[in-house]
Amino acid sequence: MADFDWLIVGLGNPGPEYEITPHNLGFMVADRLALRHGLKISRKECMALVGQGGVGGQKVLLAKPQTYMNLSGSSVNGLVVKHEIPLGKLVIVYDELDLPWQSLRIKPRGSAGGHHGIESVIKSVGSSDFPRVRLGIHGGSRERGGARIVLGQFQRAQKQELDELLDYTAQAVESIIAEGVEKSMTKFNRRAPGSTNEEEC
Repeated sequence: MADFDWLIVGLGNPGPEYEITPHNLGFMVADRLALRHGLKISRKECMALVGQGGVGGQKVLLAKPQTYMNLSGSSVNGLVVKHEIPLGKLVIVYDELDLPWQSLRIKPRGSAGGHHGIESVIKSVGSSDFPRVRLGIHGGSRERGGARIVLGQFQRAQKQELDELLDYTAQAVESIIAEGVEKSMTKFNRRAPGSTNEEEC
């Protein structure tokens, strides 16, 4: 019997130098969820900072792996095994270089798409069949300065839009918990404002 109904993991890098960077959007969403529900992410467990409490009537464990992004899988798998979390109840929130800023994509499963943090999670849990929430941070070529973009500072306009994005993403995760992935995809998946692309995968 699982200890929690859901495990929500925000990916990022520990340390003040990474705190307010696009690559830490997962951490920021976990913190926003904690704030919205009066939880505290502070206890150390399985190489992560965790917090627990009720979200939408469900018992939820929030986690921020402290292993650095590219080794996130060892922490996530430790929590999955320890608390007997079914992979369908594991939600990973992370930044996506290939999607434009302010876009959001909920998916029930899928490949890593070149994201090293997700590659690590897939390898460690032995499956890609877990829901994820991807937050666009760029949408351009990852060939030119990908590391500079994900680990750089937010632009001034992005800083002004960040608060709304974190609230919107927190609501999307709350919807997944309350209503499931499929319904939440219909309600919350969005393109970046002004985007004309038919699909951004």
